[in-house]
Amino acid sequence: MRVRTLARWCGLGGLLAALALATPAAARDLPLCDGGGGASTRPPAGPAGERTPGACRARTPENAFRWDREATTAGYHHLGAGTAGEWGGVSGRLSVVDGGIRPRTYDFVAGRFMVKRDMGGGSIAWLEAGWAETGWAGAGRQHIYTFNTNTKTWQFYDQYALKPGDTVWLDLHTDGQGVWQAWLWWNNRWNLLTAQRLPIGDRAYVEQYVEVHVDPRRSARIDVPPVTVDNVQLRPAGGGTAQYWRADVNTLTADPTQRSGGFCLNWVNRYDTWTAGDCPGLGLLPRTESADARKRLPARNP
Repeated sequence: MRVRTLARWCGLGGLLAALALATPAAARDLPLCDGGGGASTRPPAGPAGERTPGACRARTPENAFRWDREATTAGYHHLGAGTAGEWGGVSGRLSVVDGGIRPRTYDFVAGRFMVKRDMGGGSIAWLEAGWAETGWAGAGRQHIYTFNTNTKTWQFYDQYALKPGDTVWLDLHTDGQGVWQAWLWWNNRWNLLTAQRLPIGDRAYVEQYVEVHVDPRRSARIDVPPVTVDNVQLRPAGGGTAQYWRADVNTLTADPTQRSGGFCLNWVNRYDTWTAGDCPGLGLLPRTESADARKRLPARNP
């Protein structure tokens, strides 16, 4: 499980400049997505990429928050799996739910995919993309987001009007030379969210997780309807046809019991179809978590 860090609010102008420098020129040359339409009504016609017909790039994120200090927090829950081997990318579909997140808290729920590598010396490089609902940014709303270790920011893409009941397709992959891309299938076309030159080479370990964090300062029940993750596929490192993430893939799971603080994971089909959310039949139970977990959160009181 990777280390996350406590946040500091930063100036948006400086952050946007950093984002521009971190994005390779080839990705910046794509036309801007108009942001119209809604969640796609059909599956992707093919894999994401700059040469895919209709491909476009998202506008610069409207909201972004930078993290630069480390702290240990309680209340963190991690449901899902990671690969024990290295791959060239991951794609799949996530359902969007209303997590009942409390405004002006450190609560959040997120469904996401990640590519990462341990760089040694306590440093991990990664890119993640998915949807999130947080207590410090647009409380009560669900957002498409990315996070990468070049800029160390949550980046929220509010041009995509996300709502509970939607499903979103995401694709994270590299086309080589250390550039990793996060794509969203929106309005039946591939939208490039970010492209980052990460120091992890052309292969990485992959994660698929639903994450929940309950603000330890304000202990309470957070109801998270089951999030469905399906159609999860892995791209081979070095190229080749993607394959479904099935039981023949060497896989690591966070908890053999598939429970974490009142949340449950159900493998419908290991490991490409599953759900995670409230455990059925537990009622309103208090939730606690080991203080050993670490998470990125805004430094000032939200």
